[in-house]
Amino acid sequence: MKLIKVFLLELIGIILPVSLSAQTVSGKLIDENSQPLPYANVVLLSLPDSAFVSGTISGEDGSFTLEATSENQIVKISSIGYKTVCKPVSPANIGIVQLVSDAQQLGEVVVKADLPKTRVKGNAMVTTVAGSVLEKAGTGNDLLNKIPGLSAEDGSVNVFGSGVAEIYINGRKMRNSSELDQLSSDDIKSVEVLRNPGAKYDASVKAVVRIITKKTQGEGFGFNNRTYVGYQYDLALLDQFNFNYRKGRFDLGGMLFGRDNKFEENKILTQKTYLDKVWTQNSDMKSPFHTQDIAAMLSLNYQFNENHVMGVRYDFSRNPQIKMCLDMNSSIHVDNLLEEESKSNPHSITTNNRHTVNAYYNGNLNDWNMDLNMDGMWSDSNNPIVAEEYVKQSDNTEVNNTIHTLGKNRNELYAAKLVMEHPLWEGSFSIGSEYTYSSRTNQYANDENIIPDNDNKIRENAVSAFAMYARSFGQLQAQAGVRYEHLNSDYYEFGKRMDEQSRKYDNVFPSISLSYPIGKTQLMISYSGNIERPSYYKLSSAVIYGNKYTYESGNPLLRSSILNTLSLNASWEWLYFNMNYSRIKDMQIQVSQSYSDADPSISLFTHTNVPKVDKLNATLSASPTIGIWSPQFTAMYSQQWFVMDTPDGPRNLNNPIGFFQWNNTFSLPKDFQLNIDLETSTRGEDSSYRIIEPGSSVNISLYKGFLNGKLAVQLQANDIFNTSSSDILMYSGNRITILQPESRRSFGMTVRYKFNTTKSKYKGTGAGDSQKNRM
Repeated sequence: MKLIKVFLLELIGIILPVSLSAQTVSGKLIDENSQPLPYANVVLLSLPDSAFVSGTISGEDGSFTLEATSENQIVKISSIGYKTVCKPVSPANIGIVQLVSDAQQLGEVVVKADLPKTRVKGNAMVTTVAGSVLEKAGTGNDLLNKIPGLSAEDGSVNVFGSGVAEIYINGRKMRNSSELDQLSSDDIKSVEVLRNPGAKYDASVKAVVRIITKKTQGEGFGFNNRTYVGYQYDLALLDQFNFNYRKGRFDLGGMLFGRDNKFEENKILTQKTYLDKVWTQNSDMKSPFHTQDIAAMLSLNYQFNENHVMGVRYDFSRNPQIKMCLDMNSSIHVDNLLEEESKSNPHSITTNNRHTVNAYYNGNLNDWNMDLNMDGMWSDSNNPIVAEEYVKQSDNTEVNNTIHTLGKNRNELYAAKLVMEHPLWEGSFSIGSEYTYSSRTNQYANDENIIPDNDNKIRENAVSAFAMYARSFGQLQAQAGVRYEHLNSDYYEFGKRMDEQSRKYDNVFPSISLSYPIGKTQLMISYSGNIERPSYYKLSSAVIYGNKYTYESGNPLLRSSILNTLSLNASWEWLYFNMNYSRIKDMQIQVSQSYSDADPSISLFTHTNVPKVDKLNATLSASPTIGIWSPQFTAMYSQQWFVMDTPDGPRNLNNPIGFFQWNNTFSLPKDFQLNIDLETSTRGEDSSYRIIEPGSSVNISLYKGFLNGKLAVQLQANDIFNTSSSDILMYSGNRITILQPESRRSFGMTVRYKFNTTKSKYKGTGAGDSQKNRM
């Protein structure tokens, strides 16, 4: 590790003073509002024949670099919706180039709506939203659900074959899951999916989704308001007010959010434990919830000039109550003979608070672009539970108990991240570093001493550094990087440091991607190394009382998982294909085991590592446009190679799973849009689970725009036939668990109104994001 640190320091020392003898042409693109213009095409042409010499695309900050080989060349700059600009190669520093709107071109895009929806661009798969039927999908959440290979629910976005993705909106890390719902799909220009994010991102990030919004006009005060009314088990209400004030170089933005939601999580649980006798637990669980959420955000931004901007943002969220009342009826059989029956009614009112602050600076110093972020986060939760239990044993003896538990946790985080970019050898060289301090305290108490009290703390110091280089070689685009991460984790129980559970990690993660067009087909191949660190909850030693038969606990000895992934992406007109193969070392799985030999009816759900798992995932999507009908059919295939202990001995959990989506959009007159979406899956196995009865769903929505898009109304009906839930079987040594969740259709109406809307210029990207996610 010392050699790697020395190498990185020497590399930086060599690069900084370099003065290139060749002529490197550089510049920065902005739009009519002086905002950076990313992903524009920048091409070097020879004179007088205008032959192609080399090309690139502008970065997220609008900057670009090219290597000119002759004075007899020009730079051609183009982007959809803007007029094309040509510039001479001399002087080498072109400076700020402002592109202006091409009204005719924009009109053509809107009318035709036939641009390829998903294509390879650099190291990303880019889906064009502007000018397509996706503009009227609804919220950002609804839109992402229509991107091939993505699924989004309550602000959590899953990339098929990669896992949960980090979300960036105009370069800023999304910190609040409600941001996707507050974002309207018709404000989005494009969506980029990075399955190999590269060295710039934390090694625990296996996928990134970048959302680029449309450019906006004007200054002054603007707002938009969203109101939602829904019904599933009971009424759900939501209102969200966003405002922005912009004057000159100053920008003020904010958000107020409130939600009151009632829903249920009902399921049937069957658990069999094979010892000298077979113990069978059957439970029917009905769990009504009543949640209340409030949130607020305020951001300040000041742009000194085109090269320097800074700002600060504060977010607050609170759950005044998460009320849960479980009604659980159970029976225990031993070798098919009734042992006891019970009724359990735990109820709780949980409260949560969270504060986050971000300050950032983004600027250009000579040929260097600097991005500095500093973050702080503080959160706490309080979860008291009272459980009333009634037990009737086989001899008709009745036992009544009341169980009191109290769980508390506190989180604290401070982080700083610096990224610097510099044009080098016709490409772009980036270096960066990040430091994070985090602390999490868990306390758990049980008045009746059925399970032991617990007080544990985890303190972590994480340091990382990376170097990355990207360059175009003609039509071939290449990117390579390396990232070093050091993590020092100290584990305490009742104030005493536990040496066995305390860890130190030093890891190096390389990444590389190559993309190249062959005719109309765009190809990209990439490799990346990643790590999946256990969440703090998974590392806790506290045993949590769920009910008489079910306890939960983490595992302080749980190790991080190491992943090596090879990925292939291809796009041709309206076809898109992805395939990736991963080898996972020390994969983390959830298991169920006996809490004690004395009473095998008590299950302890915890986590453990398995030595090695191989996984193959593939996605094929077709998105043509046929008149008013825009269908999108997506087929996904997933297979693992994994051996799991079962009551019948070791079992190969290798059966593949197929997922199928068929989305249909109909563009109707008078700004109506109808969506009919179908989704289903097959039986198969993933991790330690097996889908024994797959679910299917049919969702319908109707969109209507008024007042030239200022007012929009959307009606939704989801899971119309109550068939979306899948029945799952989990293997765990001498125990199997079958879970049968209930499906329930839901209905909703969303009304959104916009007035003189302008988007915040806030550009903070955040620091310490991987540690925040673990909390």
